[in-house]
Amino acid sequence: MKEHNMGDFEGYDTRGRINGFSGGQIGVRTLFQRIVFVVFLALTSIAAISPQIASAQSYSFSSVQVEGNQRITAAAILSYLGIAKGETVSAAALNDGYQRLIASGLFEKVEVLPQGRLLVVRVIEHPTINRVSVEGNKRIKDSVLEPLLQSQERHVFSPSVAEVDAGTIVEVYQTQGRLSVIVEPKIIRRSNNRVDLVFEVTESRNTEIERLSFIGNREFSDSRLRRVLETKQAGILRRFVRADTFVPDRIEFDKQVLRDFYHSRGHVDFQTLSVTSELSRERDGMFITFTVREGQQFKFGEITTTSDLPEVDADEFHAESKLRSGTVYNPAVLESTINRMENLALQKGLNFVRVEPRITRNDRAQTLDIELVLMRGERVVVERIDIEGNATTLDRVVRNQFRIVEGDPFNPRQIRAAAERIRAMGFFATADVQAREGSAPGNVIIDVDVEEAPTGSFSFGGVYSLEQGFGLNLAYSESNLMGRGQFLSLSLVTGEDNGSFDFKFAEPHFLGRDLRFGVNASYAQSTQADEFYDTQIARLGTSLGFPISENGRAEVRVFGAGVNMDGYTAGSSALITAEVARGVQIGAGTGIGYSIDNRRSGLDPDTSVRLDFNTDFGGFGSDYNYAKTSASFNAKTMVINDQVTLRATVEGGALVSLNGASSRSTDRYFMGPSLLRGFAVNGVGPRDLSTDPDPDIGEAVGGNMFAVARLEAQFPVGLPEEYGISAGFFVDAGSVWGLDDDLAGAIDDDMHLRSVVGASLFWDTPIGPLRFNFSRALQKESYDIENTFEFTISSSF
Repeated sequence: MKEHNMGDFEGYDTRGRINGFSGGQIGVRTLFQRIVFVVFLALTSIAAISPQIASAQSYSFSSVQVEGNQRITAAAILSYLGIAKGETVSAAALNDGYQRLIASGLFEKVEVLPQGRLLVVRVIEHPTINRVSVEGNKRIKDSVLEPLLQSQERHVFSPSVAEVDAGTIVEVYQTQGRLSVIVEPKIIRRSNNRVDLVFEVTESRNTEIERLSFIGNREFSDSRLRRVLETKQAGILRRFVRADTFVPDRIEFDKQVLRDFYHSRGHVDFQTLSVTSELSRERDGMFITFTVREGQQFKFGEITTTSDLPEVDADEFHAESKLRSGTVYNPAVLESTINRMENLALQKGLNFVRVEPRITRNDRAQTLDIELVLMRGERVVVERIDIEGNATTLDRVVRNQFRIVEGDPFNPRQIRAAAERIRAMGFFATADVQAREGSAPGNVIIDVDVEEAPTGSFSFGGVYSLEQGFGLNLAYSESNLMGRGQFLSLSLVTGEDNGSFDFKFAEPHFLGRDLRFGVNASYAQSTQADEFYDTQIARLGTSLGFPISENGRAEVRVFGAGVNMDGYTAGSSALITAEVARGVQIGAGTGIGYSIDNRRSGLDPDTSVRLDFNTDFGGFGSDYNYAKTSASFNAKTMVINDQVTLRATVEGGALVSLNGASSRSTDRYFMGPSLLRGFAVNGVGPRDLSTDPDPDIGEAVGGNMFAVARLEAQFPVGLPEEYGISAGFFVDAGSVWGLDDDLAGAIDDDMHLRSVVGASLFWDTPIGPLRFNFSRALQKESYDIENTFEFTISSSF
């Protein structure tokens, strides 16, 4: 068995490209035979100069003999040659036939030899591929590469196709940032004119982005713009971060998100002039530079609404506008206003009404005057919606994202919004939504082409929280259960002193409507984790959520719970002793919730606001009936050219008895470090100081009411942002208070304000954003338990 390089291939640069074929024996013979044939034809042409032998320019063959063919019939070869018996042909026609045989790609060697009235055609066929394999590939599996190859077993080997296949392998590696990969196709000769085709891969390291810089940016710093891009600069954890790998296709996406970022901040003339990529000398890093032109920032000027339709009241539609003069121009706000107006037209039964924005630019004042014109649009209806590529996801899951059905008026804005909702589901790697002409004038067909993406996850590992310490976590989640768009989550957490199990299921389109039906079940137990008693708590509930407004959603729920307190042997609190003596309590209840989140509309890129309000009426069937209300307000904004992030949170809750009974510790509020930083778990609030074993701090008993406010600022510290390190300051103030039974004043349950200041260090890592808090209490009670240092997984609204 002897290995040969495939001949007659054009060479390529060996770095990140196909290794050139060396032009071995096959190529030399082919070149030689062509030279001989061309010389033969040239001599024939020279001889044609003499009029006495002018007839030598033409041939007439009484027979044609084909030699060397094995799989390909002589008739097929003659069809390529295009010469019949007895036909008079010129030398040029004979050359054309030869070229057609070569171009067919079926032969390694072709000879066309006129011998008087006999034409001999000798061929050597390309071999049949016995086996196709890829060797040397460790980073990318065969199962990924082999389906992409055009060269197939039991097919005729083609050098040009093998060349394309080698280029395909190179492209796959380059999409992962391995630009210096070498792919060398080789053949191994077998018997019976068969070959093994082997693609030898010499892998390379990822080509990382050593520097990502900008030229021409004045309003926003390089570090702020780098946070916008999907492409990231290599940092100290580069081995774990794939986003810092250079992928050429990602650059086009980055240009688009950069454009959207500037446009949303009023820079309507923004342009990306060029993007240059320079390979480092070691060929393992890239230096990428975006050259941009920001342009001036524009604001909304005069906002007017007019109507070209007599039946449409412009003032009524103007009331739907969210545009405000003097605010920074944002195309998303304009698009939202247009959608609101067109939806109002549909609600009023005014079909085919369109809103056309007419923008007048005022460069001197740097404003954009907006005139919203209500006009009659084209009478175009949706003929049908075709969905392709959803091998797992059901059609109805995709159709639920459309606000229109077959026969409704066609609205391009609604189609674009549906496309965004389809992508936001997270079920698909790609989702393309296009409109094309239907079967009749005035009809359109909506084509939805998607590619499924993994939607499930299974995790096993360690967890840590300040309230429960370290533990083991086993979790499974699926966001597209059986392709129905349903959500399922199972988790099991175990620790030294506690354990919990959670089950969650949700159907986001219950009964085919925008109703979210959910089922939740949980069980948790603790063994004297932070108290001197054990608890077992089981809960089961169902909920139904629905939209109230563009940004608001409401929820109704019913639930049942079983709670037990036991094992109180280490302490001596009369209050807790009485609560433990009440044993297992089982009750049911109902509740309502309401939330407003301006991120649902995405109109303000710099400011986020969320308001949550919940009220539960529970305990029915137990010895304690209650009403429990909680509310929270969260806000975030970015200032100083998006360099500084400000966050504010205000939370509060109240627990009220409905039947005159007293609450238990399992019902009341406890203030942990997740609510008030700078204090230990259960380190704040009413405490029974008359108990053993430590009368100085006593036992935390919780309170029926709590309130807390948290303010913080996060800002860069001057380190390269690829390190992912930033800093912050925070101020917290709050308290928990109030008992139904304070043991005749033995327990201080009055409202005592606690406050704390501190500094934070943030570190973005592949395992999540880490946060280190250093704090000092400004106001506290003598029995409070401080915690001056905290390490947490950072979470932000």
